[in-house]
Amino acid sequence: MKRVAGLILAAGKSQRMGSPKALLRIYGRTFLEHIASEAQQSNLTEVKIVLGSQAELILERLPQLRANVVINPEYEQGQLSSLIRGLKTLEGYSIDGLMLFLVDHPFVNRDLINELLGWFSSHNNPLVIPTFRKKRGHPIIFAHDLFPELINAPVDAGAVIVVRKYQDKILHVETGQAGILLDIDTPEAYREYVVDRGISDLG
Repeated sequence: MKRVAGLILAAGKSQRMGSPKALLRIYGRTFLEHIASEAQQSNLTEVKIVLGSQAELILERLPQLRANVVINPEYEQGQLSSLIRGLKTLEGYSIDGLMLFLVDHPFVNRDLINELLGWFSSHNNPLVIPTFRKKRGHPIIFAHDLFPELINAPVDAGAVIVVRKYQDKILHVETGQAGILLDIDTPEAYREYVVDRGISDLG
């Protein structure tokens, strides 16, 4: 099995949500706790979390995650700045790839993570992206060879510029899990996909 680290990005300002998305609840715990727990119980070799906006508030609520946290003081520069901060933190680790999680995509589980890791380990594609009915979702795996390109990509362009470059080399994995597509970015989305389904505090 290839060695893959997990990186959870939770540094954004959550302007449309109005409060930190990391602290929204799903399955009886916060988004960030849920993603971190599933990642830590998977076959990932290491899990790091990047915080930025309201980092101290999040850590006050979730002190047990502090050891895994990296702070990105430049979070206002965009998501790629947090990815770069996380990658640089992982430079001392011997890893073959990085699985990228977004805190507003909380519908992940260890089985999904391990399935993607299995496909990444058995193939040599530089990118592994889960799909549901041929639509791309998250989390995404980037091979180690792409790290320099991610670090040197224009911050305002985001990681998508690297994904587009290797478009024809992506390994798409059909998961059968619709949750990989769900972006909980607004109060309306949270109500529709979490609260109204009765899973915010369902352990």
